[in-house]
Amino acid sequence: MEGECMVVLDTTINKDTEKQATQRTQREPRSKLTMVLLAFTLCLAATAAAALVVNRRAEAPGQNEDNFDLHHTLRQISNVRAAIHLQGVHNYSRKTSVEWQKDVDQSHSQGGLELNNNEIVIPRDGLYFVYSQASFRVDCSSDADDMSSHPMVHLSHTVQRWSHSYAPKYVTILHSIRTVCQKTTSSDSDEDGNWYSAVYMGAVFNLYAGDRLRTKTEEAMLEKLEDEPGKNFFGVFAL
Repeated sequence: MEGECMVVLDTTINKDTEKQATQRTQREPRSKLTMVLLAFTLCLAATAAAALVVNRRAEAPGQNEDNFDLHHTLRQISNVRAAIHLQGVHNYSRKTSVEWQKDVDQSHSQGGLELNNNEIVIPRDGLYFVYSQASFRVDCSSDADDMSSHPMVHLSHTVQRWSHSYAPKYVTILHSIRTVCQKTTSSDSDEDGNWYSAVYMGAVFNLYAGDRLRTKTEEAMLEKLEDEPGKNFFGVFAL
């Protein structure tokens, strides 16, 4: 009987041992599978993160270029170079100056330079090139045959400046004189004895905001002014 009990006990113990071994054997594959899945998940996460970094780096230059182009365009718009070009005609109501016109023919203005009361108004401090031309047709005919009797005519054209930087008065900054109807024959005159002459001048000046520029021409010469496009002009542009 004792032998039989021992055999039964051993059999029970062996069954329990086998059951525990079987459970361990079943758990081990599951643990390995879990580790494999975890490692695979971590790998995918690392790959996705790397791809995101690469894409951001790849997009960055394009974005920088777009930003640069935008800033460059805005800078160009904000830094439009001030310029004005006016066309001149004779107006009998003006006794001392050519009548200057904007928005006709080739005239234009931009960057803050304006025409006000026949004067150019400077918008801001800076260096500006100021220029002007007046063209005349003068009758040099004479009743006498002697060429020495032909008159001497002096054509003049002036640009004046008014500024708060000095005494509030107009100061001459450009002045040019030309003599026509010389005593000797010249190809400058036509068959009717008319002389065609243009008086041009231009120079660079340091001007201030609020300065005003105007031209001045003798009244007797204004009646001889040629009104054809391109022959009389007055302009300023910033440097």
